[in-house]
Amino acid sequence: MFAFIMRRLGVLGVILMGSSFILYNLAAYSGDPLADLKTSTDPNRDFLMISLSRELQLDVPPPARYFLWLKGVLGLFVGNANFGMTREGATVGADLAQAIPVTLRLVLASTILAIVMGIGIGVVTALRQYSRFDYSMTFVSFLMFSLPIFWVAVLLKQYLAISFNNFLREPNVPLKGLFLLALASGIFWASVIGGTRKTFWTVFGTATLIAGGMVAIMDAMNWFLHPGLGPIIVGGLSVGIAYGVTQLSVGITNKAALRASLTVSAATLLVYYPANWVFDNHQGALGVFAIFSILITVGVFAGISFSKIDRGPIIRTAVLTAFLSSIIVVVDKFMQTWQPYMETDAINYRPVPTIGQRSDLLDTQDFWISNLDVVMHLFLPTVALTLISFAGYIRYSRGTLLEVLNQDYIRTARAKGLTERTVIMRHAFRNTMIPLTTIMVVDFAGVIGGALITERVFGWSGMGTLFYRGILSFDLNLLMGVFFVTSTLSVLANLVADLLYSALDPRIRVGSGA
Repeated sequence: MFAFIMRRLGVLGVILMGSSFILYNLAAYSGDPLADLKTSTDPNRDFLMISLSRELQLDVPPPARYFLWLKGVLGLFVGNANFGMTREGATVGADLAQAIPVTLRLVLASTILAIVMGIGIGVVTALRQYSRFDYSMTFVSFLMFSLPIFWVAVLLKQYLAISFNNFLREPNVPLKGLFLLALASGIFWASVIGGTRKTFWTVFGTATLIAGGMVAIMDAMNWFLHPGLGPIIVGGLSVGIAYGVTQLSVGITNKAALRASLTVSAATLLVYYPANWVFDNHQGALGVFAIFSILITVGVFAGISFSKIDRGPIIRTAVLTAFLSSIIVVVDKFMQTWQPYMETDAINYRPVPTIGQRSDLLDTQDFWISNLDVVMHLFLPTVALTLISFAGYIRYSRGTLLEVLNQDYIRTARAKGLTERTVIMRHAFRNTMIPLTTIMVVDFAGVIGGALITERVFGWSGMGTLFYRGILSFDLNLLMGVFFVTSTLSVLANLVADLLYSALDPRIRVGSGA
């Protein structure tokens, strides 16, 4: 394994050096950093040209200058990296250090959501092949795949930001809106569950009535101005998570895993009020970490207590239930912070922003209000990127799973009497993930490259903006700094994909001679 990794790193290092050498020279010969100064009427023009030439080492030919740049970059291995200076006189490393966290906040959440939602919906559409849900999701995926991101972003600004902010002035759901929301919910759940015509209409009617009743109750309670879940709904959601995770992980017939997960749900209900007290009196991430740690610890001990055999899968099921239940508790606290956040002078009952990374006028020391502001600024870009990205995962996962389900070993597994859950989750889904691994890993590597159009539309300054600035101003050091970060992650992503292949596919084992 070690020899394989070292060999791969050596090959990837050669690829990285070759590509960076080509890009450096192409960029250096394509533009003149002194072009603006040559046409300037500034009396200090000559001095500025000499100064800029000295700072950017323009007197050295580009092929030789590349190795001077590479020498500074290789200082990374001794803790003294030097990416050079920008045209404005700032260090490239400082600009990268500011842009990378911004890009991570902007794109990482949308990438994870796109992967989870896309693969989940793709699996369901494959299992419901040629159903109403399959046709609907196929249409939606092709539609989202073909739409330009800037057009989607502008629509989201209009309807999810401006219109919703206007709605919050008088948050009353009209009868027409109530009917449309209930109807959409009924169609969605009836399509997902499928079945006979009788089942379809039964599910449709039930889901429509439940959704309509819930929206009507929320409207009557003025929930949109004072949102929250409360202990009963948090506990109910945790129980639903326990059943869902158990079914997907080990099967609902595994009573030990179900008891362990339900124990976690009971613990979630018990810690609800203590958790809110901790959140209110111990501002900061430490309180959030404490709640996650407590529930995950309960999950570990519950899994150990209820398991006699297959302890690992049972503990995994309980821990995953604890993690998701902890997220529900934290989301509930954010919802409780909604009204105080809207009442601040900086927000003034318009909580969904259309531009920027945070509200500059918001001056607060409250951990929850400040982080809710960050979340709200992330909302529109995340939705836009998720809608565009998850369409590809739907198509890839659907096509791959359908191909796997037609294999002989799947028919053999069913002929042996295995349950459908075991056939899908343990045999088919694992092999479905093999070709998807490359796409997911490359997407994670591309996260750091930024989303240039999205950053421009929503007024963010991340890696995409740096790359655009480097090209526009012929700032070679800035351009190469962005390229070095993104290309390094790309080549490392290929190595991670190889290792994941060996973990997912028993036919591929590093060092086995295969």
